[in-house]
Amino acid sequence: MKLLNRALLAPAALTLALAAAPALAERADRDQPVNIEANKVTVDDRNKVHIFEGDVVLTQGTLVIKGDKLVVTQDAGGFQNGVATASNPRLATFRQKREGSNEYVYGEAERIEYSSRTEKAKLFVRAKVTSGGDEVRGHFIEYDSMSENYLVTNAPGAAPAATSGGDGRVRAVIQPKSDNKAGGAESAKP
Repeated sequence: MKLLNRALLAPAALTLALAAAPALAERADRDQPVNIEANKVTVDDRNKVHIFEGDVVLTQGTLVIKGDKLVVTQDAGGFQNGVATASNPRLATFRQKREGSNEYVYGEAERIEYSSRTEKAKLFVRAKVTSGGDEVRGHFIEYDSMSENYLVTNAPGAAPAATSGGDGRVRAVIQPKSDNKAGGAESAKP
């Protein structure tokens, strides 16, 4: 029973530890235009669907999403949703600057879905997100760029036993936060 409790508490502790980050994603990004480069684009204006193919790069302020293919749809409110994919063994990637610092959040997966309305990125299969020295890995990661909260699971909505392949575990590396002043004082001691 203790092992089960520990297994249930570990994801909660990880979520709390990652949610404690004080910086937020760059706020000015949402007011920037979306620029997309690709080798080919197919446009369906009636249904508000744009399909970009070949070395795709989407940029909006400090947000950069890259992949082999990007499908962008627009909802009735004018918000864009994008699905970036990459061909094996490559991965689709995203990067975004954190508000008030020079640090970036990086992510990669076989498929990345991004909603401009919610400012959330969902990463599917071989998913990884890093921020500073911290890193989370799993089959599915949802990253909320407004609050910098992460949800890491084996698969969206799936119990660990329901996943196939691998050991069904998520991974995290959380670096200790140190005070440079204290480190300097310790190194000056005889």
